[in-house]
Amino acid sequence: MRREHGTPRDGWEKTIESQGLAYHRAAHPEGLTRPYWDESIHYVFSLEEVEELEEQVEELHGMCLRAVEHVVSTGRYADFAIPSWAQGDVARSWERRDPHLYARFDLRYDGTGPAKLLEYNADTPTSLVESSVAQWFWLKDVHPDGDQWNSIHERLIDRWRELTLPTGPIHFAWTNMDETGEEAMTLAYLQETAEQAGLSTVAVAMEDIGWDELNRRFVDVEERMIRSAFKLYPWEWMLADPFGRHAVRHATWIEPLWKTLLSNKALLAVLWELYPDHPNLLPAYLDGPRNLDSYIAKPLLGREGASMRIVTPDGTQETPGSYGQEGYVFQGFDALPDFEGERPVLGAWVIADEAAGLGIRETTGLITDDTSSFVPHRIEHP
Repeated sequence: MRREHGTPRDGWEKTIESQGLAYHRAAHPEGLTRPYWDESIHYVFSLEEVEELEEQVEELHGMCLRAVEHVVSTGRYADFAIPSWAQGDVARSWERRDPHLYARFDLRYDGTGPAKLLEYNADTPTSLVESSVAQWFWLKDVHPDGDQWNSIHERLIDRWRELTLPTGPIHFAWTNMDETGEEAMTLAYLQETAEQAGLSTVAVAMEDIGWDELNRRFVDVEERMIRSAFKLYPWEWMLADPFGRHAVRHATWIEPLWKTLLSNKALLAVLWELYPDHPNLLPAYLDGPRNLDSYIAKPLLGREGASMRIVTPDGTQETPGSYGQEGYVFQGFDALPDFEGERPVLGAWVIADEAAGLGIRETTGLITDDTSSFVPHRIEHP
């Protein structure tokens, strides 16, 4: 694994915008000199490294599924801040194995040892357009004979074909709260993959979904019944909304309700309990840092690196934010590796239950947040 420099393509901004990355300017806070999409550098991996990462990702995913089974069988919903009224619905969603599409692991990796799990984005993972489409076309333009860990697009289409869903179109629900356009473009891309799989689709705003009290069903603005829907609206928000009690029992949602247990950082502590000292895990606890000299306190339902606190013998660092009311997990702190002053975090994609590709974000800080840049990668063959 190494970091290489290169010359950006002429007109790269318009190129990636035409490929769906239309939000690359808005996705970055103002005042940053580095663009969100940065193809002036990229990471190079050996085939052996990628094959080892694939194995580790699939092992981690299997461990996470077994952790869900453990939480459901032991009723540990309080550790995940699941409302008491929804706990039985979470269990039934898991017992039915409600269909799931995709997820993204965030990993610490420097090429010299096993990857370490930082968190699992299993409900509303983003950076999909960058990982699946934009970096693939970068590879074809810049390294036409090169390879990349990236079968995301093909696997998404295959997965849509595999899913057993109710009759009627799949509704793809975006929200008016999306200020950057990232969610809208991600939804549009996923809707396109579903259509390429031969499915009928309809776009709808989350705010325009109505509840038909008489017939006990969700409907869109044209009064069509919503039997199945893909959303990037987090389950914890849905459970807090007035319609949440209906949502858990009506319509097929992708991602399914049982994903609340994978997208919650309490998962990290459960994994450490079930698999202590596993080479791909960092120690993690729910009741405090215990004997950890260096740790990071993460809100169970935090986003974009907000409301985190790093504690080391050298001092404490905190990020702003309003998360944390539901509690924290305390995870052993292992700083992201330093490559020329930048710290990459690997986003390893899982489609269905198989490793499917890689996206990389990097930043100069210790926490990957909304100031990070997405950079492409390639595989170097011997």
